Amino acid sequence: MKIDFQHIQSAHCESGVTSSLLRQNSVNKITEPLAFGIGAGLFFVYVPFIKINNGPAIAFRTFPGVIFKRTCEALGIKVIRKKFRSKEQAESFLMKCLEEGIPVGCQVGVYYLSYFPREYRFHFNAHNLIVYGKEDDNFLISDPVMENATTLTTYELERVRFAKGALAPRGQIYYPQSQDIITDDQIKKAIVSGIKKNVYTMLSIPGSFAGVKGIKYTGEKIKNWLDKLGPQKAGLYLAQLVRMQEEIGTGGGGFRYIYAAFLQEAHAYLKKDELLEISKTFTQAGDLWRTSAVQAAGIFKGRLGSQEDFNLMGDYLIEISVIEKEAFLALKKIKWH
Repeated sequence: MKIDFQHIQSAHCESGVTSSLLRQNSVNKITEPLAFGIGAGLFFVYVPFIKINNGPAIAFRTFPGVIFKRTCEALGIKVIRKKFRSKEQAESFLMKCLEEGIPVGCQVGVYYLSYFPREYRFHFNAHNLIVYGKEDDNFLISDPVMENATTLTTYELERVRFAKGALAPRGQIYYPQSQDIITDDQIKKAIVSGIKKNVYTMLSIPGSFAGVKGIKYTGEKIKNWLDKLGPQKAGLYLAQLVRMQEEIGTGGGGFRYIYAAFLQEAHAYLKKDELLEISKTFTQAGDLWRTSAVQAAGIFKGRLGSQEDFNLMGDYLIEISVIEKEAFLALKKIKWH
């Protein structure tokens, strides 16, 4: 049982799954950058009192599942999304979808993904992939971050669909309810909606933990980590930052590059020249995120470690917050009509 489905490698799992599941609806018009931008996927949040893998919770994207949900909502497409109490119910519903010729998105844990290199396997339950068939005991898997389509046995797929811990997926499955064709006018309206939503989430969420304020707040905190936490724990916290930035779903720098690409593609639909200039600013932010990752890696690997090194790391994030604030304020000023 194999659905006619084309695997396409992407930079980020959820935006890749979203664009792939909407490929038929959009006649290939919804690219990964468009899915990411329409879904207002760019974000930052630092929550020190929540721990993941013994480090603070840090995210560079919206909450898992939000990109697919927002993108479909903005395009006027109803979504089917289910979680399950039992593994038997989860597999039964999956098989029903496949028998009806429906490829489906699944949220899974990374740790037991057998096709992932071992160094990339750790307890992170917000990865996304597509199941598009089954041959013998092997489910056919399109994982957007992999170069080629792959497979998981029935047991392996069940194991990752019901991974335990934070963000436990509980067999979560999702897909667009209909295959109605998406028009260019729908895409234009969805682009504007996505930009406005991302402007709000990065500039206007209350508190100091999220958006551009959260980036600045984290930079200021990093400067105190060495004295407050000690060298070993401070290094582990920076390792957590880099792991979430560069190893999970393309990470902080990569997300900024995707958003820059989104603005370039948005320009083709909306003809607002400001979008091209603002796109360059997000590329600049992406470059600085990557520079900060190198600095952080040097600290937790022991090549660096002085207070000046932590100060520089913090200054990188503070500078990034200024750049991204400037970019989102520029987006906010665009007259769409």
